[in-house]
Amino acid sequence: MTSPNQALKNKYAIVGVGQSDLGQVPGCSSLGLLGEAMQNAVEDAGLKKSDVNGLICRGPDDIYTHHQRMGELLGLNAEFSTTLDNGGASQILSVILAVMAIDAGMCDVVLCGYGRDSWSRTHRNASTKMSLPLVPPEQERSEFNAESGMFGAVAMHALGASRHMALYGTSKDALGSIAITFREHALKNPLAQMKQPLTLDKYREGRRIVDPFNIYDCSLVTDGAGAVVVCTAERATYLRHRPVLISGFGTFNNLRGWYFDEHMTDTAARRSGEKAFSMAGIRPQDIDTAQLYDCFTYMVVTQLEDYGFCKKGEGGPFAASGTLSLNGSLPCNTSGGQLSEGHVEGMLQILEGVRQLRHEYEPARQVPGARWALVSGHGGNTVCHSSLILQRGGD
Repeated sequence: MTSPNQALKNKYAIVGVGQSDLGQVPGCSSLGLLGEAMQNAVEDAGLKKSDVNGLICRGPDDIYTHHQRMGELLGLNAEFSTTLDNGGASQILSVILAVMAIDAGMCDVVLCGYGRDSWSRTHRNASTKMSLPLVPPEQERSEFNAESGMFGAVAMHALGASRHMALYGTSKDALGSIAITFREHALKNPLAQMKQPLTLDKYREGRRIVDPFNIYDCSLVTDGAGAVVVCTAERATYLRHRPVLISGFGTFNNLRGWYFDEHMTDTAARRSGEKAFSMAGIRPQDIDTAQLYDCFTYMVVTQLEDYGFCKKGEGGPFAASGTLSLNGSLPCNTSGGQLSEGHVEGMLQILEGVRQLRHEYEPARQVPGARWALVSGHGGNTVCHSSLILQRGGD
């Protein structure tokens, strides 16, 4: 297994975070949302726009050379810039690529971000609301689609959840415990989309989407954007906030496909996470908070297993035990995650990890003494994965 260069450990830091309005934001394009988030991140870092000379971003799949459009909108030239295309794995990958670009001497301060107007796109008319067309039709696969019951990510992940249930006896109520816990966290987050409590009875009565998923197993459709600023740890010591060090990272992509071998239940998170933990020099037991890519409840179960927080097949009972709550041993998705805060393709999970390690929340929302955070990203037709381990700097 090829592991990241340990010489990069703690050499770079996230020094600024920012986000846009979240939820239903009619009249604002994906570019406008990301522009707002990026400006907020630069301001949060205590930098000026002229300090930024690297730009790495992702937006809707149908925007050509997205980074060029963002540079034009921000009034920013760059020594290094690019657009990523790994789906939900792209956002952590942008941080990894920022580290690599700075280390190679290609730039000094990199602005990374993601934005999409998913709610507005899918509510333009009745047809788009039914189909949820976040990927342009011409980019969809041409066989085994809607006519055979395969319509998008929800159906693909539902097959994975069914497989996990068949192999390991994972229960529907275990999936429900994840949705309920993350909703409890969202209720403490004033920016989260979901504002109503979720009980187990209400979860069980949820409208069926694709068996075994109901509406509460599925992440939200969201207008929103998030951004971070990356620079050297040395420079970070002179900026506004306590730096959050980039201690470990990894990627792995099961390019042979979601249905090959056991990829639906043994995901690329395992190999990606092994690299990140090896680079950081810590173990899963050292993590204080995990911000996992929760596109669906089932993906939390399998990532808990693949990252080594519990054994394969034990993710359901592990989640249902209360471990993932704010007062549990592994507080998870403490802003509400994509299930209850808003689906911004994992970008907000990076922001939440940074904020928890800065200790900037009131006690009811803060993970006490948080020093290590794990953040995950998953996507690209369900086969790409990226992992990030962050450490509180200055201790």
